[in-house]
Amino acid sequence: MTEHPVTSEERALIEVAVARMRAGILAIVFAMVSGTGLFVATAWLLIKGGENVGATLGLLGNYLPGYAVTWPGAFLGLAHGAVIGGTMGWLLARIYNRLARGRNSQA
Repeated sequence: MTEHPVTSEERALIEVAVARMRAGILAIVFAMVSGTGLFVATAWLLIKGGENVGATLGLLGNYLPGYAVTWPGAFLGLAHGAVIGGTMGWLLARIYNRLARGRNSQA
């Protein structure tokens, strides 16, 4: 099979076929999910109660300054989770779009 140069019409069809991720939207979604997830996990442990509440989850305090398995810590965890999740979502979209654009330019 011989290779032929990609025409501008074929390139346009490829551009339409490959979906682009919107970095801002993905960042918002990841921020909401990760922030809410950490808040709910902390709140669940606090409501559940017990002798040694959240010993394992409390270890996140080593990486997230000020975080603890307390009600103020739950809200701080919401903020930390949102920032980290938003950053990861934004980076994921940017990397995906760059790889997709590079693959299309090689076609």
